[in-house]
Amino acid sequence: MSHRVLITGASGYLGGTLMARLAASRADLPPFETLFASVRNDAQAESVRSLYGAEPLSVDFRDARAVRDAVVGHRITVVFYLIDAIGTDGQLHLIRALAEVKKATGLPVHFLHTTGAKLFSSHAGAPTDRPLLDTDPDLYDIQRAQKARFPLAQKGVEANCKIIDAAEELGVRSYIFAPCIVYGKNEGFGNPVSIQTVAIVRAAKAAGRVYRVDEGRPVRTIPSCP
Repeated sequence: MSHRVLITGASGYLGGTLMARLAASRADLPPFETLFASVRNDAQAESVRSLYGAEPLSVDFRDARAVRDAVVGHRITVVFYLIDAIGTDGQLHLIRALAEVKKATGLPVHFLHTTGAKLFSSHAGAPTDRPLLDTDPDLYDIQRAQKARFPLAQKGVEANCKIIDAAEELGVRSYIFAPCIVYGKNEGFGNPVSIQTVAIVRAAKAAGRVYRVDEGRPVRTIPSCP
């Protein structure tokens, strides 16, 4: 039996682009049975149907019962979670529901969680005296031991660890992936640019300076903007 895939945040920057790429590349990918997309309103539901041939789902991921009904009821076996790198309520509800699908069907189930590359930086307490590779067999232990300089970053570190722990306990295959940078225009129908890009521009305008990210910590002062 083929997988049934759920993509969250279909109207967002990451989710929209992923939906568009999947639609364009489906012939080159391993087959899957049904593509679901989480939506918040009727207009988004019509967009995912007409543009991507996906089935819209309106789910409050904070509601454990609603998540279970959606995942178990539609026998979803793969979830791409693209909407929250800090909290864990929705992620844990989905992992538990996937575990139920696995128990009922015997199918392998997968949970993919989007994190931020910043959670593997010095700001989040990661080591910087050597390259930190995603192939490092000790990467989980490194992340679990991290003590971030900022409380929000610490929440993200802890979210990654909670997701891995819960998935391991329940027999769900979990994947933490970090887009190293987001840029360009959204290829989907929703947010045209990443909310991170907007936040960075606002922060630079408020501080009156920007940092280069190639070498060292060079700073350039920018003129005040209206």
